[in-house]
Amino acid sequence: MAIDREEFSPVIREFADYKLIVQGRSALTMENYLFDLRMFLRFIKLRRAGAAVTEEAMETCDVRDVDLDVLAAVKTGDIYEFLSYALKERANDSAARARKLSAVKGLYKYLTTRVHKLEVNPAADIESPSMKRQLPKYLSVEESVALLSAVQADTESKTRARDYAILTLFLNCGMRLSELCGISFGDMDPELRSLRVLGKGAKERIVYLNDACREALEAYLPVRRAQKAKKGEEQALFLSGQSRRISDKTVQWMVKRYLEAAGLGYKHYSTHKLRHTAATLMYQTGEVDIRVLKDILGHEQLTTTQIYTHVSDRGMEEAVAKNPLSDVYIPPKTKGLRDGAPDDDGEEDEDE
Repeated sequence: MAIDREEFSPVIREFADYKLIVQGRSALTMENYLFDLRMFLRFIKLRRAGAAVTEEAMETCDVRDVDLDVLAAVKTGDIYEFLSYALKERANDSAARARKLSAVKGLYKYLTTRVHKLEVNPAADIESPSMKRQLPKYLSVEESVALLSAVQADTESKTRARDYAILTLFLNCGMRLSELCGISFGDMDPELRSLRVLGKGAKERIVYLNDACREALEAYLPVRRAQKAKKGEEQALFLSGQSRRISDKTVQWMVKRYLEAAGLGYKHYSTHKLRHTAATLMYQTGEVDIRVLKDILGHEQLTTTQIYTHVSDRGMEEAVAKNPLSDVYIPPKTKGLRDGAPDDDGEEDEDE
């Protein structure tokens, strides 16, 4: 459920505008920030009032009156207590706690170094919870084909061509969810050789299309052009059932639906896992240079991309099989025999 900006005081809404407009964060990213900040502000307000931080209180606490004065009174210890609450009461893992801390740090950095409304940043020296580096989860080639086949087998769907094109772009190009939803007609090369997407930080990049993407788009475009979009949405490439630009949540729902239809629902994959799939398959089977993959995915740092340099189980198996000693087997000698040891008759081997 989307978070209403009116739930917050003006200073928090100004911070949200800064992230969206100045830093170019996506609406989905900002919604996640506000979700985490709401929890933090509710915790602070309840603690300041001496009230019990119960689940019910955290769900109903109104934070519209949590203004600059309240934020100025927050100490480093309060933030540590919030992180402890997130761990002990909410069972948040290190990644979830790191995300919450990032939201708090972002707010205080904005207030101290961007708009200079506060002098002290209580979150400045707090280290982010250490996180175990996990390998990205991704679909195999066979699972990817099964997913696409599930769409084409859905003869009752009125959006089959659209959904197939969306999944094909995810699986082949590795674009982010927000990037895909933001594609407009003007972003596409007339020959469908490439398209332009708006990535993190409002940075544009060119995504090149392969044959599968072109074929999927060629099948979808006549359907899209036959649709009448709502006013102001005419340039959107992908439309929802309400004739508006497709939303993140609609795409997420669609992906989940077809993952289940393909028998993959139990793996709890998501749209981001499709991005991981494209990156992993390109690196492992396409022999794509890691620097090229960095540009394809729109990563700022090479270290972000290097997670895809992991080797699949099959790759490790093949590597071991190619060892020059892989077919060498020396059978053991008969029990009791060794160099210089007596034979069964008790006599030593003669020197030759």
